[in-house]
Amino acid sequence: MTPPMDKGTQATSQVTSAPQAVSALAQPKLTKITKRAEFLRAANAKRQAAPGFLVQARARNDGDLELRVGFTCSKKIGNAVARNRAKRRLRAVARAILPHGGLAGWDYVLVGRPAVTTVRPFEDLCCDLTRALALIHTKSLT
Repeated sequence: MTPPMDKGTQATSQVTSAPQAVSALAQPKLTKITKRAEFLRAANAKRQAAPGFLVQARARNDGDLELRVGFTCSKKIGNAVARNRAKRRLRAVARAILPHGGLAGWDYVLVGRPAVTTVRPFEDLCCDLTRALALIHTKSLT
């Protein structure tokens, strides 16, 4: 439904599109890791423990600029409800931190920890991921 027009204005036939956010253009695209082989390749690469979770990361070196991320929580976390909550929290942390702290062309897997991932404050989880990424990337340069 179109809004009513004032008597003094006339409709224009131009369609204006909403401007795209500048920050979205500068950041690498986040995609999901879905195949088991990709999770295994990340598991055999660099690891960095954090109080709230474990981060596994690897440089793909395939020329693709996508930043890929995967999440896993074992049954040690708890029942299905607890595992899903832990993965939801890990996804939120990854959405908040990886576009700024991650490197394009890398795969990251966040592994939930029992009795920690679901109860640790969100701000602390964000700080954990920021520190873990800094350590992983400084190790990769040496």
